[in-house]
Amino acid sequence: MQVIENQTFDMERALYGSNGVLVRNCSFDGPADGESAFKEGRDIEAEHCFLNLRYPFWHDHGLKIANSEMTEACRAALWYSDHVEITDSKMHGIKALRECSDVLIRNCDIISPEFGWSVRGICMEDTTADSEYFMMRSENLTFRNVTFKGKYSFQYIKNATFENCIFDTKDAFWHGENITVKNSVVKGEYLAWYSDGLTLIDCKIIGTQPLCYCKNLKLIRCEMVDTDLAFEKSEVEAVITTKIDSIKNPLSGWIQAPEVGELIMDDEEAKGEVLICGQKKGDRSCKMCNCA
Repeated sequence: MQVIENQTFDMERALYGSNGVLVRNCSFDGPADGESAFKEGRDIEAEHCFLNLRYPFWHDHGLKIANSEMTEACRAALWYSDHVEITDSKMHGIKALRECSDVLIRNCDIISPEFGWSVRGICMEDTTADSEYFMMRSENLTFRNVTFKGKYSFQYIKNATFENCIFDTKDAFWHGENITVKNSVVKGEYLAWYSDGLTLIDCKIIGTQPLCYCKNLKLIRCEMVDTDLAFEKSEVEAVITTKIDSIKNPLSGWIQAPEVGELIMDDEEAKGEVLICGQKKGDRSCKMCNCA
């Protein structure tokens, strides 16, 4: 493998088409404003690099980035690349990851609007992210110990698992399909409208009008805090361990909770059952809880 160390590059396509290159302690910066530094590369490793120019990693196959910084000026850093590993790095440019596949991100700091569109196969671990329209239209996601803040996250995603995450967001999971969320906190307005196949297990859900117009929705041992007008027009099976402020017109299935502040059933098509558990020891209406 060729090793390039302690250099500064500012020309366009500085290392275009490189194959089998380790770039260490280098800067991609300067007055020439060069872009596309590593375009069309293969088996590229970048360690302790400073990237301050646009489009550095496009159409790369086999890419490892470690202990590096992609600045706000490093726009659209990774597009159309596959077999990518990014660790211990900052990704601070807009549209940092698009149309990539087989991606691992671990212990990174992401500040990037419109991050992660149309990515196929991504594992993200021990990472913080701040974004808008985060991970839109991506498929096959596995997130562990990720803290996210921003609007309009995970829209139109498919086949995803999230575990031990904290999401402070709005309109998350809209139109998502086949999603499982475990041991996580999801805070925000209008959670998961129009989703199909969303399962939440041992989660805390916070915010107004969650989980409306859903199909194949399941909640298992979840908390709901400040959640009003929940479950409107949804097909749902839910075991909730806390009070729900209000429920409105669940389409079908059942919702079990220890207390419901207000039940609104003013749509003749709404046939969902609401079961208040714990009223009587051994109550047969209780499902999947320990109150009996």
